[in-house]
Amino acid sequence: MEKVSNIIPYFIKQLSGIADEREIISWAYISIEHCLEYNRSDCIIHAEKQITTSLSDRFKQIIAALKTNKPVQYILGETEFYGLKFIVNEHTLIPRPETEELVDWILKKEFSSALDIGTGSGCIPIVLAKNTNAIISAIDVSEDALVVAKENAKINGVEINFFRQDLLKTTTLPKVDVIVSNPPYVLESEKELMLDNVLEYEPNLALFVADNNPLLFYKKIGELAAKSLNCKGKLYFEINEKYGNEILEMLRKIGFVDIALKKDINDKNRMLKATKK
Repeated sequence: MEKVSNIIPYFIKQLSGIADEREIISWAYISIEHCLEYNRSDCIIHAEKQITTSLSDRFKQIIAALKTNKPVQYILGETEFYGLKFIVNEHTLIPRPETEELVDWILKKEFSSALDIGTGSGCIPIVLAKNTNAIISAIDVSEDALVVAKENAKINGVEINFFRQDLLKTTTLPKVDVIVSNPPYVLESEKELMLDNVLEYEPNLALFVADNNPLLFYKKIGELAAKSLNCKGKLYFEINEKYGNEILEMLRKIGFVDIALKKDINDKNRMLKATKK
């Protein structure tokens, strides 16, 4: 790896068989942007630029970690979400593109206050705060996750009211216009379908729910939201596509109206919106 143009081929050669070539190339560009602050165009412009031994060693360390199935975002300690930089580590889920779609949906309506439940890295409330003048709050059961979320709010220059709170023991929430949550929704039985890099490194607490109670978090949040949302307030969920209709029916019984399922970019029912009467 004497020069910039050697980096991509080196990644492909070293990681062949670990993932498909498209993903390896994506990892390489993410690593280049992190280490050199070069985007894809810069890589062409600076193709012949020599890279230092220390940088070459850093790329080799990244490749070695990728060989252990560790997600590139955890290796680099950061990721991008909705055009913003976020710190991530083993205490927080890596923000997904589907969640960007959820945030985009929320931002289509005006609101003056919002609460994110199970905030993780803080990606949802931070993007909402960055793009509105609303008062934003967020809760999580994990103190370690909140440390990361608070740091991300600071990095992105926004004020969020963060609280440590166990949702399942919560009896009241603050009065707000919007409640949003991307709660644990992957069934324990679906573990065998998941990639090792998710199972081994991402926090299981934030991912999985028992097979015998898949709507546990949705039901609890729905009941709390029915009491704490302002009149005409909106409830937004990211959901397991299997349970879209069940969650919709449950919220209807609780008393919500104008309930809508929304498909993500992969044509899966991944989001839901409901309105308080």
